[in-house]
Amino acid sequence: MIKHEPEARPDQGSIFLIQSYSTNDGPGIRTTVFIKGCPLKCLWCHNPESANSFPELMIHDDRCIGCRKCLEICPVKAISFHPEKGRRINRKRCNRCLECVAVCPAKSLTAVGEIMTVEQVMAEILKDELFFNRSGGGVTVSGGEPLSQGPFVLKLLMACKERGLHTALDTSGYGSWSVLEKLLDYLDLIMFDVKHMDPKAHSRGTGKSNVLPISNLRQIPRDIKVWIRLPLIPGYNDSTENLNKVIALTRETGAEKISLLPFNRYGDGKYLNLGRKIPFPGINPFSRKKIEEFRAHLERSGLPVTVGE
Repeated sequence: MIKHEPEARPDQGSIFLIQSYSTNDGPGIRTTVFIKGCPLKCLWCHNPESANSFPELMIHDDRCIGCRKCLEICPVKAISFHPEKGRRINRKRCNRCLECVAVCPAKSLTAVGEIMTVEQVMAEILKDELFFNRSGGGVTVSGGEPLSQGPFVLKLLMACKERGLHTALDTSGYGSWSVLEKLLDYLDLIMFDVKHMDPKAHSRGTGKSNVLPISNLRQIPRDIKVWIRLPLIPGYNDSTENLNKVIALTRETGAEKISLLPFNRYGDGKYLNLGRKIPFPGINPFSRKKIEEFRAHLERSGLPVTVGE
């Protein structure tokens, strides 16, 4: 039986990472709060641990010392040891109680995802407040998809503004406009991911159409700074036609710049640690030369273009 996940209160959120000293999630030095849970299933996602909203087990077999403490404590007998292959975990039987994580001395079993209150998250954020003040940085809420936990994100942004912190939201825009609209008064910057301009292609790559996120983007008031973020995926959204449509959308919405996020394979190990198949096998990242060609094409439109931020 799968462990029941208690429903979080509005002042609680499911978080999979709070990253200090981040320099790629907005201006200055930032603390990025990664929300766990996303309605999209992007084939190229390099944060697979962000997909589900509940805490999950990550397995690091290279760290296992064979102490068998996990086997002894597992209440559903999902763990076994093979004389030659070592530890094996039956994920279909596992109920995500995570008791094995608590007893593993080598950290070969770890939990990803934690229910935290706004106060707990703010305590982590404020450890870096001095860096924010000196660098023009602040706090970025990312994911996963922040709009999937709208009430919590709203309270977190309000708490940040009470401290006078610069705030940014990194979003795919896939959520109710009523949720996004409530956040606007507490945001200095929105980094809006545009996966593909064609609704059918967007659905093929993410599991959802782009009609809702594009509609939300167009409703954001012009007095709020917006950066368009384009995850650049080989053979998917790198055509000249799609790039030109992104340029047109950027101009239409008054976004300040386009930021290219080239495809990478940084998440492959995490897929394996979560017991999932690696997506896009055989697809290699763009060469640096190719990325510069994409940047040059976009810059010819007269728009500012950056790579990796």
